[in-house]
Amino acid sequence: MKRLYGIVWLLGGVLWVVAQANLTPQAALERLFTQRPAQAEWFAPVFLQQVPLAQVELILQQLTGALGQYEGVEPDGPNFRVNFERGVVPAQISLDAQGRIQGLFFRPAQPKTALTPEQILAEYRKLPGQVSVLVLEGERERLNLNADAVLAVGSAFKLAVLEALRQQVETGQRRWDEVVPLRPEWKSLPSGTMQNEPDGTPISLERYATQMIAISDNTATDALIAIVGRAEVEKLSPRNRPFLTTREAFVLKNPQNREWLERYRANPEGRAALLPQLARLPLPDASVFAGGPVALDVEWFFSTRELCQLMGRVQSLPFMSLNPGLANPADWIRVAYKGGSEPGVLNLTTWLVAKNGQPYCVSATWNNPQTRLDENLFFLLYTSLLQSLK
Repeated sequence: MKRLYGIVWLLGGVLWVVAQANLTPQAALERLFTQRPAQAEWFAPVFLQQVPLAQVELILQQLTGALGQYEGVEPDGPNFRVNFERGVVPAQISLDAQGRIQGLFFRPAQPKTALTPEQILAEYRKLPGQVSVLVLEGERERLNLNADAVLAVGSAFKLAVLEALRQQVETGQRRWDEVVPLRPEWKSLPSGTMQNEPDGTPISLERYATQMIAISDNTATDALIAIVGRAEVEKLSPRNRPFLTTREAFVLKNPQNREWLERYRANPEGRAALLPQLARLPLPDASVFAGGPVALDVEWFFSTRELCQLMGRVQSLPFMSLNPGLANPADWIRVAYKGGSEPGVLNLTTWLVAKNGQPYCVSATWNNPQTRLDENLFFLLYTSLLQSLK
């Protein structure tokens, strides 16, 4: 009986492999949403080396949680659109010769039906916590929800670092092709990859800036703060004194450094004096920040109006368009983008030039120190805003 069972199982396995090999990309995408949870055998090993199965399942849960009931997949040129009750998600998928998923990419959700700006604002107001939204059409305010509220913005602060560098290049103090070797004390945690470069690697200022913006490289950012000078960045944002490097922020947020955090909080005027001592503390493991919000008073604070002002000064730099964020570059003459996030913090700031030549700035920030944020819902509202401008 056991032997017969084994033969039947083997035969079944062979039939499954044949069926899997004949699977179309659309069917493979549909299966992700109709047969839950996702199974490891649906994916090529090379894919799962980069994206664990648990992360795939989390993404699927987030999509259905934010967008409601799954309604089906339809072709969209060479790619697909995944339809939900409250939105549409553009998707790309590729299969290997065995019909296993080797590439999978979901773009941010798009609204299923167009919303008016007033309807979009009403939805933003429903978000728990603090929200700030500003839409500028040229110099004119098209939409304003608490646009002068000062909130934590995550990596969007890198716009100020870039502006300090741009000013120094413009005045001849620096050159984009100037090479500055990477120093070990500048190395931070991801996002980014520059922390993996050998100490002393020669890197141009243009490359530091490009990685800071295009992939939000934290090590590139900390290098530029050191190169242009912390005081020069603080001139652009006096509120943020001392203007922390990402490394300093990670060290302060480390639960093992609670005593240092309390000292930092207790004496705002003496914070700068603590920085040399923080530099001697090791970086925490990145897993420390995998849960809910951590010490959101250790952050970089800007209003959406200030972010649009900074974006307006740097948007013409070529590398500002390498990462378009949530905007579809095909819809615009030009897109420049920088966003920021950590648990409890989200910001999206985009400069756009419409096909009639009209420039826009769209910046939205959401803070909630009590819980993780619903990124997909925030992205859907932001995409709705962008589409309302076309």
